[in-house]
Amino acid sequence: MQRTASAHWEGGLKDGKGSVSTASGVLKQTQYSFATRFENGAGTNPEELIAAAHAGCFSMAFSAELGKAGFTPTSIDTSATLTLDKTDAGFTITAIHLDVHAKIPNIDQAKFEEIANGAKKGCPVSRVLNATITMTAHLS
Repeated sequence: MQRTASAHWEGGLKDGKGSVSTASGVLKQTQYSFATRFENGAGTNPEELIAAAHAGCFSMAFSAELGKAGFTPTSIDTSATLTLDKTDAGFTITAIHLDVHAKIPNIDQAKFEEIANGAKKGCPVSRVLNATITMTAHLS
């Protein structure tokens, strides 16, 4: 399975602007810029999209793990807070905190935490930064 997204950028870092799109069309030339990434400008940014992907991925992984253990969640609400810090290496994603609120009939706290921690470790987005990254670069 492969998923595709693209980005277009014009101009310098601070005065430029860009857009991101997904093959599904859910994002179509969605605006981003220095202001949306490092300030509070209107639009999205890569880190916000990673946080959304992590929240969504975790919620599905948690539901799957609950199902394997014989539980069916009524609801799972997850928010992800991504921290982007300036380090010696440059801006770096240093942390993502998942805040999970779930309604799961007939589960005790210990089992809930055990399954949630397993889903956190097993979620593909949780593991993404350990992925092999390849690139083909073309100069026009």
